[in-house]
Amino acid sequence: MWIVHEAKGSAKLALLPALFWLSGCVTYPTDSLVTPTTAHGALYEVAAFRDQLTGVAVSGRGRIFVNFPRWGKEPRYSVAELMPDGSLHPYPDAEWNRQGSASAPHPEAHFICVQSVFADAHDSLWILDPASPSFQGVVPGGAKLLKVNLATDTVERVIPFDETVAPPASYLNDVRVGPAGDFAYITDSGTGAIVVVDLKKGTSRRLLADHPSTKAEPGVIPVIEGRELRDTAGNVPQINVDGIALDASGDYLYYHALTARTLYRIATRPLKDPKLPAAEVGGRVERLAETGPVDGMFMDRNDNLYLTALETDAVIRYRPGGKLATIVRDDLVQWPDSLAIGPDRYLYVTASQINRMPRFNGGVDRSVLPYRLFRVWPDVP
Repeated sequence: MWIVHEAKGSAKLALLPALFWLSGCVTYPTDSLVTPTTAHGALYEVAAFRDQLTGVAVSGRGRIFVNFPRWGKEPRYSVAELMPDGSLHPYPDAEWNRQGSASAPHPEAHFICVQSVFADAHDSLWILDPASPSFQGVVPGGAKLLKVNLATDTVERVIPFDETVAPPASYLNDVRVGPAGDFAYITDSGTGAIVVVDLKKGTSRRLLADHPSTKAEPGVIPVIEGRELRDTAGNVPQINVDGIALDASGDYLYYHALTARTLYRIATRPLKDPKLPAAEVGGRVERLAETGPVDGMFMDRNDNLYLTALETDAVIRYRPGGKLATIVRDDLVQWPDSLAIGPDRYLYVTASQINRMPRFNGGVDRSVLPYRLFRVWPDVP
C-alpha cells in the first residue's frame, strides 16, 4: 500500500509507504522513501505523533531527534530519538525524561519543558530547556542547555542559566552553535533578547534586550487558517525573537521575532566580544527583508536561509541577495515550527498546530491528531 501526496504548488507526486503505529507515533520508514531527484516541492511524511512536538534535529549520521514541550499536557517524552523501525526512544535516557519532572527536585538534572534541539557539526546534540511549563514562568534552577555526545549517547555538559540570563518571564526558544564549537546563540522569545554563551569560558550574556529587532512589532496580527491569532482575552500575543540561524562560516547570526515581519542579522564578532559594551551591540544590527511572521529558521551549507511561513502553511527560502521563494506549501504543514537539514540534504519541518491550541481558541483545543514531521527536497545547489 502506498499513499500519494502532492504539495500545493508542486506538479510532482511523492509516494509514501503505508503508515503504522509504533511506540506512540505513526511513522514511515525513512529508508523506503523514493529518491529525491524527482521530488522537488513534494512532502514526505516521516512520522506522526500523539504528543505536540516543536523541535527536530538530524545528526551528521542521519539520526533524527524530536522534542515535546510541556504545554498543558504531559508528553510521553520530552526528547526522543526516532528509531529506524519507527519507535521512539527517550533520549538521552529515561531518567532525564522521567514523568512529573516539572515539580520534582533537582530541576537541573532532568527535563522540565524542552523547546528545541540542535545537532552540530561535531556529532553533538544540544538540548534547550527554558524550564517554563505552559509559559507560566521559569522554574528556579531549571533553565539550561545540554550537550550530548552522540557517539556515546551521554550528557557531556549541562550549562545552567540563572535569572540574569533567563529571568522569570523569559522563554529560551532556539539555539545554534558556531562551527568551531566555541559559542552558542539562543533566542529569548519571552522577553526579547539574544543570549550568547561562551562555551570555553562557561559564561553567558544577554544582548539586544533593549533593541527593537528582538521584539514583536506593533500592529502585526498573524492570520492563520483565516483567523487572527489572539489569546483568550482577545489580545494579539507578543512573541519576541524566536527563529535563529548561523551562516556556514559562523560569521553572521540571522534572527526573527515571531509576531513580526522583519528579518535581521548581525555579525557574530561583536556578539562574542566581552569588551564591547552591550549598549553598542545594537548599532551592528542589519535589517534584511520583509518576510511575514516566522517561527523556525535554518541555514544550509551554501547560505540558503529557510524560514517557516506561519500564515501560508509554507517553508520559504531567502537567498543571498535578498530573493524570497516558496519551497513547499500545504495545509498539512499547520504552523510549521522547526527546521533541520539531514546529511541527505533533505529539509525536515515539524507541524506543531500552535494556532489550534486552547490559548488561541477561547479555551477550546482545536488540534487535529496526529502532529506531523515532514521532509522536503529543496532542490538547490
